[in-house]
Amino acid sequence: MIFSITEPTPALPPPTNASTRAWIGTLGGMLGAFMAVLDIQITNSSLRDISGAIGASVDESSWISIAYLVPEIIVIPLTAWIASILGLRRYLMITSALFLLFSVLCGQAWSLGSMIVFRAGQGFFGGALIPLGFTAVLLMLPPAKHAIGFALFGLTAMFAPSIGPSIGGWLTDHWGWQWNFYLNLLLGPFLLGAIWYGFPATAPRWEKLREVDGWGILLMALGLGALTTLLEEGTRHDWFGSDYIVRLALIAAVALPLFIVWQLRAKRPVTDLRLFADRNFGLGAIINVVLGGAMYGSIYLLPLYLGSIQGYGASDIGRTLIWGGIPQLFIMPLLPWFMKRVDARWLISFGLLMFGASCMLNTSMSADFAHDQLRWTLLVRALGQPFILVPVSAVATAGLAVARTAGASGLFNMTRNLGGSIGIALLSALLTVRERFHSNRLGESISEYNPLTQERLAALTQKFTLAGSDAYTAGRQAIAALDATVRREATLMAFNDCFHVLGLVLFGAVIAALLCRPTKGGAAAGAH
Repeated sequence: MIFSITEPTPALPPPTNASTRAWIGTLGGMLGAFMAVLDIQITNSSLRDISGAIGASVDESSWISIAYLVPEIIVIPLTAWIASILGLRRYLMITSALFLLFSVLCGQAWSLGSMIVFRAGQGFFGGALIPLGFTAVLLMLPPAKHAIGFALFGLTAMFAPSIGPSIGGWLTDHWGWQWNFYLNLLLGPFLLGAIWYGFPATAPRWEKLREVDGWGILLMALGLGALTTLLEEGTRHDWFGSDYIVRLALIAAVALPLFIVWQLRAKRPVTDLRLFADRNFGLGAIINVVLGGAMYGSIYLLPLYLGSIQGYGASDIGRTLIWGGIPQLFIMPLLPWFMKRVDARWLISFGLLMFGASCMLNTSMSADFAHDQLRWTLLVRALGQPFILVPVSAVATAGLAVARTAGASGLFNMTRNLGGSIGIALLSALLTVRERFHSNRLGESISEYNPLTQERLAALTQKFTLAGSDAYTAGRQAIAALDATVRREATLMAFNDCFHVLGLVLFGAVIAALLCRPTKGGAAAGAH
């Protein structure tokens, strides 16, 4: 089989059947994408342990995630161009091997600086595995099997983030934080073997290096790098009250528009931005941004809630969040059956409504809302998520020529990751603003002249006096306890507000799903 990845010339028709070898190659691509997506989230529940081991402060530990995300989001749109030069199998083998190497180096990091360098390498080479797994479905499988391929890819994109904190917490508690990175070595041989056997060899095309769109790559790297860093660091630096954030915003505001103009005018652009003019691809990208924001945003909010309000440790957080991941294993195999019989627009709408409903169920959380209550909302989310990503992947790529599929894969996966960064940044800012708002409102109702306040302080003072404190100390402890209660309730209400916004955005995305052209039967790329 000959792959035509970025050439504008007519492409060969897609395969009419899938051999065992093609399926092995596709599964290898899925495994690589799974490992790369897993590594985005797996360190989240272990950041305290990792930062302590390498001598980083709590604020500095955010760079452990940023160092992975920035190179990843930059390389994703570049994968089609790099693969067209090296050949798909060669590129997958190289990037997989280097991803494994940098995973080992991350586990050996001795300082924050070394961790940032090694995480950046891991993100750059791991990020390429995500769209290449998607590309494998479109190029290795016939259109009739795309629904099954998308279901497999859905496991990497949806299941991996859901179980990442669970696996990371368990490994940290039982084996040490280093195994967050060494885990990749256990899967590495299967990944390399499946790629080597399953993908056909193609000759490199070094002459394409002379056609490199240097300005396009530079502008994209500057724009996406600045935007991602701004989104990740904005809350910690008080947004535009910081000169650092303002500089990042200026770089993004200049570089990204210039990149778009350059790509639309370039003879050989590094990315095919005209894909967004396709109705289904453009609307699918909007849904993908919303999905990324809601998925990564909820994964950001829930561990934070469980840790700050419920006092859960990494393992307890993992045992709770696993309810949002495991059920997807049983739902994904059913999706190809649904996609052959039901208009994908209705499947996407159902998934968005269920995901939105799960967020709305979290809008009335109280101090007693913990594992048992969250289990049911996570189950509802797990029921909805697979019905979004898998059908929207088919809808977005339906009708695209085979020659455009690799570029479409990179851009489509970038939108979901970018949506995740945007979602986390906005939710982090919203959480801070709403906590301050509710704290002020609750504080206004608490006064030393309020009988209810006096009664509550008297009860608390008596409690601390009976515990052995003198009258003055007991009074101070009572005031501190009341203040802590106010702050906890304000934080709870802020979490509820965040989930309310997520639910409304997901409900709103149903409009985009219904505006797509109708598709049925898992049609995907290569339709013409």
